[in-house]
Amino acid sequence: MHERVLLIEDEPHIVEALSFLLTREGLSVSTHADGSNAAETAARLTPDLVILDVMLPGKSGFDILNEIRGTEGMADTPVLMLTAKGQSRDRAAAQAAGASMFMTKPFSNREIVANIKALLE
Repeated sequence: MHERVLLIEDEPHIVEALSFLLTREGLSVSTHADGSNAAETAARLTPDLVILDVMLPGKSGFDILNEIRGTEGMADTPVLMLTAKGQSRDRAAAQAAGASMFMTKPFSNREIVANIKALLE
């Protein structure tokens, strides 16, 4: 695997852990922590997969997802949304906004790696 992943997450521990896990799986990982310009970063990097936190400083993950989906060439880019809240309304909002998959924090390393691999296939 040489796919490029953009991790949009503001929690340093999660960024560090996911970057380590995904790099170990052979993925190229870029990170971004500010919601206000995350969609622009995604458009510039054109990743093969976006991992997107719901709650970010500057802008919500749902708003960012809408912007990504409206960006030329990114409408079909897989987006895995992460949230600390597993509420059904968040899942419904993620699905309505075009998320490819939704996971609740905390998650197991094995589960997130398996889901990322599935989204990249």
